[in-house]
Amino acid sequence: MSRDPAIRVERWTPLSRLSILGATLLLVMLAAGPFFFGNNAIDKLTTLFIYVILAVTWNALAGYGGLVSVGQQAFFGLGAYAAVRLADAGLNVYVSLVLAAVIIAAVSLPISSFMLRLKGGEFAIGMWVLAELCHLLVNLDSLVQGETGTSLIALNAYDADQRHAFNYWAALGSMTAILVILFVLLRSRIGSAIQAIRDNEEAAAALGVRVMATKRIIYVFAAFGAALAGALWLSTAITFQPKTYFGVQWTAYMIFMVLVGGLGTFEGAILGALIFFLIEAWFGGSGVWYLVGLGATALLFSLFVPRGIWGWLERRFGLSLLPLGYRILGIEPTAGTSPPDDGERGATPSAGTP
Repeated sequence: MSRDPAIRVERWTPLSRLSILGATLLLVMLAAGPFFFGNNAIDKLTTLFIYVILAVTWNALAGYGGLVSVGQQAFFGLGAYAAVRLADAGLNVYVSLVLAAVIIAAVSLPISSFMLRLKGGEFAIGMWVLAELCHLLVNLDSLVQGETGTSLIALNAYDADQRHAFNYWAALGSMTAILVILFVLLRSRIGSAIQAIRDNEEAAAALGVRVMATKRIIYVFAAFGAALAGALWLSTAITFQPKTYFGVQWTAYMIFMVLVGGLGTFEGAILGALIFFLIEAWFGGSGVWYLVGLGATALLFSLFVPRGIWGWLERRFGLSLLPLGYRILGIEPTAGTSPPDDGERGATPSAGTP
């Protein structure tokens, strides 16, 4: 089959290549952060990295997988709880953080067999019920002592400066790994299958997509990310109180970040995490009005800017820094043909692009 030389299909652009280079340089500079920043700045950046993890993994589940969950705090809390348990058993505290997320991801695998049978609103409410059930079960552990909670006392083995630096590097490394894994996953055949299921599950199944297995992959990945974020948050807060870690506000934060940044866009979730981080830094001390403001902002974005800030930029200017799909460029004139109309010129996302 011959290809029309007048049609160009591309994935990487000069801008996207430059973006990857810039992101790599930024990560290298951030890795040296503890040698130049004070503990306060280090703690704030650690918080930002955790927010990015929460945003991109919820966006993977809902924005790309079409599985809108209001119960991701279940895995966030379980990740922190598992880290406490592993550290109490004598395991190195920083090894416990990562291993806790792996264990919770493994636990989410059998849970997915039940939860993924639910559709739409049923899935969302089912996840919230799961979170409440996990909260109650954790409260029964004598180590936790109900809502009194416990502490990650193993961190006392490190002095304050060491603890701030190690928490920072753990969060930065975890965020980088999550972003790289998700980027590779969404650019693969599995990523295309995930988005096909989101758009039309029956049609995807008719084309041979293994619907349940594919949904399970993104569900377990999102659970791993939330659990890792919970464990990392524990390393900065030190204390573990179930009502704090299993609170629905964590999922509310995830939803806010993704709605404002851009649901179903890779860059949008990162942008939303940064925006939420700045809003919290400026207005976090406003009490209940801070939460009211977050809710009102999310509502306004869902009504008037449903694709979020990055989604709007992407549609308005064709901006794509980290392309996941292919782009079909406008037909270029060849010998003996007239130039295309203005409406035909330019880049158009392919079917594989969200």
